[in-house]
Amino acid sequence: MKGILLSMADRGYDQKYLTYFLDSLRWESGLSENTQYAYYYDLNQFLNWLFLQNKTILNAQQKDLRNYLFHQVDSHYKPRSIARTVASLRRFYRYLVREEVCDSDPSSFIQTPKLGRSLPNSLTEEEVESLISAPNISCSLGMRDRAMLETLYATGLRVSELVNLTLTQINFRQGAVRIMGKGNRERLVPLGEVALSWLARYRDEIRPEILKGQASEFLFLTQRKAEMTRQGFWYLIKRYAQQIGISKPLSPHTLRHAFATHLLNHGADLRVVQILLGHTDLSTTQIYTHVARTRLQKIHQQYHPRG
Repeated sequence: MKGILLSMADRGYDQKYLTYFLDSLRWESGLSENTQYAYYYDLNQFLNWLFLQNKTILNAQQKDLRNYLFHQVDSHYKPRSIARTVASLRRFYRYLVREEVCDSDPSSFIQTPKLGRSLPNSLTEEEVESLISAPNISCSLGMRDRAMLETLYATGLRVSELVNLTLTQINFRQGAVRIMGKGNRERLVPLGEVALSWLARYRDEIRPEILKGQASEFLFLTQRKAEMTRQGFWYLIKRYAQQIGISKPLSPHTLRHAFATHLLNHGADLRVVQILLGHTDLSTTQIYTHVARTRLQKIHQQYHPRG
């Protein structure tokens, strides 16, 4: 056993600094709750590992951070998860140095693993039509699901943006939805006539039936009159996909990918798609040009005499 065993008080100090760091994120960065939770999860896992190594954040060295990353590799963490851990450690230690908790930053020379640029899963236009038409609109929850799917495909919203929509965010006269996205950046996204029609039907006929006289600011509600959750909507999409025989991996993000890819396939400008998706960096949007290019290559091979 090396040195003196750590006490629970030592562990408490580490947790205290983690709490202070998370508080600073909330006040300074405008990060979403999901991103804040990701920082908490990554760093709490690291602190737990440090405690088992009889270490604290104050005496952890660069080799300890490397050993932790090797531990993640041995535990079959995906490269993207390890890269997120590196980003979390860097930001945490920069905060600790700035607040003079630590004299030096052991994360400064830790390299982020290289990530392959994977193409997002997407759906064909025919598959999207089948998925959107899957809910049974003769029942109230089926109508709600149809309205949600139509809205998601028409706007390319993040699933967290969709489930947190309020009535006041929808402008039915202008046919647009106002979104406060990542980093508290606001954008206005057109809805299109079809999605607007389904939303109006849901608002006028189904939502009052679900609420039964009660009040809620949220647009999409469950049977219990609560707002829909990300996990709940993910389950619905998987169920409808299974119902119509789509076997490829699906998530609510898949319709966001389809939104972007289909716009580009039909000639939309990349910068317009960037604005609609709420991307701050054009390079993030450019991944969809690869998806569109793959489709064009298949068309060329199929129809060109020398394809």
